[in-house]
Amino acid sequence: MASISTFLRKTPVPALRAYFEAAAFNLPVTINWKGEEADVVQPLLKAVNEMEETEKAQFLLDAERVCNLANEAGNTALLSVVQDRATFDALEVGYACSLWVFLIEPGSFRKAEEVLYTDHRRHGRAWDGFVLAENCEVSTDPAALAAFTAAIRGRFRTQNVQVDVFERQRLGHDDEMAKLIQVAIYREGRPGAALRFSNAGNLTRHVDKPVYEAALTYEPDTGAIEVIADRKDTRIDLTRFMARDLLGLPFEQKRLPVLKYDLNLLLQPHSFARDFEDGIEAVTVTALRLVANDEVPDRFTLEKSALGNRTIWETAAHRFPSDSPLSGGWTVAYAKISVKFGPTATEPRGKVISLTITTPTGCNLKGMTAREQLIKEKYLRRWGLLADSDLGDHDLEAVIEDA
Repeated sequence: MASISTFLRKTPVPALRAYFEAAAFNLPVTINWKGEEADVVQPLLKAVNEMEETEKAQFLLDAERVCNLANEAGNTALLSVVQDRATFDALEVGYACSLWVFLIEPGSFRKAEEVLYTDHRRHGRAWDGFVLAENCEVSTDPAALAAFTAAIRGRFRTQNVQVDVFERQRLGHDDEMAKLIQVAIYREGRPGAALRFSNAGNLTRHVDKPVYEAALTYEPDTGAIEVIADRKDTRIDLTRFMARDLLGLPFEQKRLPVLKYDLNLLLQPHSFARDFEDGIEAVTVTALRLVANDEVPDRFTLEKSALGNRTIWETAAHRFPSDSPLSGGWTVAYAKISVKFGPTATEPRGKVISLTITTPTGCNLKGMTAREQLIKEKYLRRWGLLADSDLGDHDLEAVIEDA
């Protein structure tokens, strides 16, 4: 749930005024929009808290949607679909960008929500990736869309299906945009019952049909098709339908290659080379999980304290002066690495990305922002953390926190 105070304090006053005037809420007090920021926010916060319940609920829903796209990943999703790029680029990063698209380009805002839904789940349990032919056109012909929709209706035995096809982009670490075609799918599920309170305050059982969401993306430059859905058989079927009906291609279930990791070089002190122009101030190994190299695979976790200046290797030597687990007999199965980016005009405190890698294929980076792409595409190999394997993507989820 979005914080009312956070939304009001972090959104520029002109943007707030545009929103409240467009929403035409019946505010219980008059707001002096020409006053100083503090003189606007405090009365507005009081007014929102005293709003009629229906209007307040609508405000909270809007605020939550705007807040969800106000962070770096959300603004990147908006950037990938916004139509008026010049105006968007001139806005203050964060809440101003998100609220402007919400008000002026509501269709683009919804697409950005679908982009964020898809990219947040990339390489997770609900994801699969396949390789098809390159440089194909995704058909938006009514007959092709009708065949695709009919296939989904038949597969899930439901008449209520909505399909949205739109072009978007994915940002790389070099600020270059890769073209993608995204297909968003909404379908009605089987009816279920849930408890609800009636208008009279009585507890009743309400029958409802849930809506399930799925998504596919096709990248013409590489032929990669990625699919997000809860079940593996569903992902395969949806990809087959898209290949057949929208791309006119056979589906051979050829999977995207997967990155594999080797962390054993972290048994010894390691320097993380980086280029000055990328703005990385420091790279610190904060935790290692080791597995014994014998018939009983005992585990041992070594974690560096946030206090003090010892590296994780100095910590091991200090705590185990005669028999450090890093000296041999163990394999590194997990590493947590802190990557600190220096301050920028929009982030004066800088930002820390917490990178976690679990062998053989687990990594938490989704590549949802330019900095995540930078680490994933450029530095993992440079730092020697990749095993000799085919390049591809892998399990990811980024934990981003302020430095």
